[in-house]
Amino acid sequence: MSTSALDQHRQENAAGPHLADALAKIKKYGVKYVYYQSVSITGRVVGKVMPARHLERVAVKGVQQHRTAMANLQTTREGLLLGGGVHAAEYTAVPDLDTFAVLPWDTSFARVFCRLYEPDHLSDGAGAPYACDARGVLKRVHSEFTQRTGLEMRTGCEPEMTWKGEGLQARFRPGSSPAYHIEHLERNRQIVKKVIDYAEALGLDMIEGDYEDEFQIELNFMYDHADLTADRLITYRQVCKQVARELDIEASFMPKPATGMMGNGCHHNFSLWRDGVNVLEEPGVTELNLSQEGRHALGGLLLHSAGAMLINGSTVNSYKRYWDAGQFAPSKINWGMDNKTCTVRLSANGRLEYKLPDAAVNPYLSHAVMIAACEDGLKNATDPGEPDQGSSYEGTQDARFPELPMTLGDAITAFRRDTVITSALGEELSTLLVDYHADEWARFCGHVTDWERSTYWDDAP
Repeated sequence: MSTSALDQHRQENAAGPHLADALAKIKKYGVKYVYYQSVSITGRVVGKVMPARHLERVAVKGVQQHRTAMANLQTTREGLLLGGGVHAAEYTAVPDLDTFAVLPWDTSFARVFCRLYEPDHLSDGAGAPYACDARGVLKRVHSEFTQRTGLEMRTGCEPEMTWKGEGLQARFRPGSSPAYHIEHLERNRQIVKKVIDYAEALGLDMIEGDYEDEFQIELNFMYDHADLTADRLITYRQVCKQVARELDIEASFMPKPATGMMGNGCHHNFSLWRDGVNVLEEPGVTELNLSQEGRHALGGLLLHSAGAMLINGSTVNSYKRYWDAGQFAPSKINWGMDNKTCTVRLSANGRLEYKLPDAAVNPYLSHAVMIAACEDGLKNATDPGEPDQGSSYEGTQDARFPELPMTLGDAITAFRRDTVITSALGEELSTLLVDYHADEWARFCGHVTDWERSTYWDDAP
């Protein structure tokens, strides 16, 4: 008799060491409540809260939630509930107990990430991983990539974001920038201090940060296995929202808050490792270089970047970041040696910086499609060509790679065409992503904006 993935997870929780560790933390810190959290296709954290005394039971049984939560319980313009409709079966969320952590701002609360499964009462597919669980998809994609290639992807993210509130306005000379100004870090000292302290209490190794533009701060944490980095980015966002609540200000991960100011990106810096060796760099070569294996992985990433834009730029607003030329966001698919205008920058030996993902990105999906694209490049020995010189805002697109989609509608079309990306994510998840974002695009296309009113209201005669 075969054992389902759900049963295996339950058995691991019951027999493994992490349950005892979690129960010890509950006793030590006086935890009374636990958030059982998952992440929707758009990066929203969803789940349930339960008294901590039920952890031992829930660790084995799991919790039930309607599967349309993975699409934020969003209805289309026609009134259809995305993700299966009203009568769809619930999924079973089982905690990954090694992610159990006590919240430093209120130690009576803890949280744990969950993986999602089809309920075990189904006649077909009972206990299988739920296909639209983005976090579970990354674990699958990364594990299978390692099995086939011997490689693992390690990443670090640069989560830019906007903070708004009284006294946070920047002061700087016209025509210059407030970037890197310590005075502006001082003006935001309470934000920086609280975010770093809370993040480190939740296991993030915070390493550096700076003030990048008016209201924009970037605080970075140490790179690690891509699965862990994705969890930590979600944790970082939750920390920032908590800090905003405490300081009575706003914290936003909107990709392009205003025209003419820097957009909020979330650059993914990545490397590929086999047997403890970073395969992106040539051994013994000191000048900036990229190994042959690294070149092929890069070639695959460039080839599939158009198809991946539905993930990397997942909102209507995302594309305002790419249109605002000169603000360090890419405008074409290319790569360069320490060239900040390119889609991919070789920033150091052994590290590539992927600049398409924005602040609203779902990190589980972005890492999954990066892995799929790199593996395709490795398999087909895809040539990335020579690195671009000078500003990539000038010149034309390399014909070997598709053009960068510049609207959410174009990104949907490119995603549908890219069978490498859609196959990696699976048919059910790919369909849900298209349905969700196509509805968002349709809503936007039918909405009259302030720009249209100011442009056309008095334009004729």
